[in-house]
Amino acid sequence: MPMKLSQYAKQHGISYKTAWRWYKAGHLDAYQTATGTVIVRDQPAVAPPTGRIALYARVSSADHKEDLARQMERLRTYALARGYQVAKEVTEIASGLNDQRPKLSKLLQDQSLGTIVIEHRDRLTRFGYHYIEQLLANEGRRVEVIFPGDTTDDLVDDFVSVITSMAARIYGRGNSKRRAAQIKACIEKQMEEEEA
Repeated sequence: MPMKLSQYAKQHGISYKTAWRWYKAGHLDAYQTATGTVIVRDQPAVAPPTGRIALYARVSSADHKEDLARQMERLRTYALARGYQVAKEVTEIASGLNDQRPKLSKLLQDQSLGTIVIEHRDRLTRFGYHYIEQLLANEGRRVEVIFPGDTTDDLVDDFVSVITSMAARIYGRGNSKRRAAQIKACIEKQMEEEEA
């Protein structure tokens, strides 16, 4: 049932300010009425967690340590709002393209953990996310993503991941997200023009 943003915040155990930031960032399926009221549409039911729960946060470099702490805090808030009892919190500083991440490997090998909660798919890995998801599903385990994707097109999401990674190497970490967002906007505009 659709609800006001304030009701959504209360129901999920977060502050109105946090809910507002999520809305402005496009992380909520919501719209604003002519009077200014933000309405959150029905949220898809999240499958109940399986087994013990772990939170996993990752950033690419030590320059983003503060972002790592904020990311973990958002994961804690999400878990608390869902009533999850968190058994493990894992933070890692490594590239999403690096497939030799010891903390992630240890987390994936820990059979006692049934659900791994991440903020975005690219926090787990830049590529091959579905393989990890399928392998965990075969073991009766799963990954729960707070914000599933930037777009509804997997190809565009993959392309944005490649561009973000390359822009980070070419232009430096600070500008990479902004440049990737500009490139993403150009791609989406081109796709819309081709569909028209």
